[in-house]
Amino acid sequence: MPQFAANLSMMYVELPFLDRFEAAAKDGFKAVEFLFPYEWKKEELAARLKGNGLQQVLFNLPPGGTDQASIAAAWNAGSRGISCLPGREKEFQLGLQIALAYAAALDCPRIHLMAGLMPQGLEREALQPTYLSNLRWAAQEAAQAGRDILIEPINTRDIPRFFLNRQDHAHEIIHEVGAANLKVQMDLYHCQIVEGDVAMKIRQYLPTGRVGHFQIAGVPGRHEPDIGEVNYPYLFDVIDEVSKECGWNGWIGCEYRPRLGGQPGGTSAGLGWLKPWL
Repeated sequence: MPQFAANLSMMYVELPFLDRFEAAAKDGFKAVEFLFPYEWKKEELAARLKGNGLQQVLFNLPPGGTDQASIAAAWNAGSRGISCLPGREKEFQLGLQIALAYAAALDCPRIHLMAGLMPQGLEREALQPTYLSNLRWAAQEAAQAGRDILIEPINTRDIPRFFLNRQDHAHEIIHEVGAANLKVQMDLYHCQIVEGDVAMKIRQYLPTGRVGHFQIAGVPGRHEPDIGEVNYPYLFDVIDEVSKECGWNGWIGCEYRPRLGGQPGGTSAGLGWLKPWL
C-alpha cells in the first residue's frame, strides 16, 4: 500500500512551522518532507521528528547561498537552484555540504537538487554540461554519506524557464551520469501538466529502479488530490501494483496547497481523501 508523507512547507500553514510536525502525526502521517530546513537548528528539527514518531524522507538542497541568510534571500529573490548555472560550482558544492550535514542529523535518505532557471540568452544545450558535471560530483559526495540525490522535472507554467521539465529528459540524464544513487523525483502534478499519460509513465519508469520518490497534488489548482482532473485513486492503485512487482518501497509526498489552507484546521479538514490509505 502506498506510503504518504506530509509536505510541511505547503500543508498546515495555519500553524508555526515547528508545530506542523505534531499536527501531521496526529492526522496519521508517519513521514514528512519540506522544502528547506536551514532556517532551524538541526537538533530542534531532529527532536520534533523523534518526539512525533516521524521519518524525514526528503528536503531540498539550498537554492543558492551558503548560510541561513543568503539561502533564504536566494529563494525569496526567485532562485530555484543553481546546479545548471556555469560559474556557480563552488557555491553549489558548499550548499551540498550543508545539505548533507542536515541529512545526517535528520536521518534523511534523500536530497532534492533543483536544476535552476535557464538565464535569458542561454538554452538547455549550453547549460547541460554544467548540470551533468554538478550531478556527477553531488552523487559521488552523497554516496559516500549514504544518501540519494533526486532531480525533479517541473512544469514551466509554475516555474518559467526551469531547466528540467520532462520525465524522459530526467531519465536520460540519470543514464548519462550513471550513478546508482541519482534518481528521479516523479511529481505527478508536474507530469500531468507537461506530458499527461501519467499511468503509463509510472509503469514505464518505476520498474527501472530510477524513481526515488513521488509527489502529488490536484491539477490544475495544486490543491488536495481529490480536487481536479487527475484520478489519483487509480494512480495509487497503479503505484501499488507496480511496486509489488518491482519491490519499490518509497514514499509519496503530499506537496499540495490545502484548499482551506491558512484557516484553523484547514489542512486536516481536507484529508478525507487520505483515510482509505492510512
